[in-house]
Amino acid sequence: MISRDRDTAGRARNDRPRDRLGRPLPPGSAGVARIPDDLELGPQQTLAFAQQLLDDGLAFNAHEVLEAAWKNGPVAERMLWQGLAQYAVGLTHIQRGNAKGAGTLLRRASERLGSYPANAQQHDVDRAGLIAHARELLGALDAGDAITEERLRTRLCREPT
Repeated sequence: MISRDRDTAGRARNDRPRDRLGRPLPPGSAGVARIPDDLELGPQQTLAFAQQLLDDGLAFNAHEVLEAAWKNGPVAERMLWQGLAQYAVGLTHIQRGNAKGAGTLLRRASERLGSYPANAQQHDVDRAGLIAHARELLGALDAGDAITEERLRTRLCREPT
């Protein structure tokens, strides 16, 4: 039996290389740069890094950055970060051609982002814009329309005024 690589807490690590859509590649293959499991950034750094990855078409990696904030951030903000991570996974499923998975994750993301308290810390996240974009993508998925990479591009934060 092959043993898995584990961290100091005993959690399994997946060190296999991945393609740009986050799919595992055979060991020894060249893949895209991985996001460290122990990534800890402040909220603005997290959002800027995730935005750059989304702009580069790397929704899976953006999801990993946002998931790190979800897991490592303050309990009061976890619903926000979880919604953002689910949103990025929804985009990943679209990139992979998995309409059903995309629909499920975009709906969950919209619910999380929509139910996050309006008076809570939001770090300028454009929740309304992301929910509207998710609905647009869900409509296209339901209609069986092709969704281009360009249609997946969106802004996580409101533009400065």
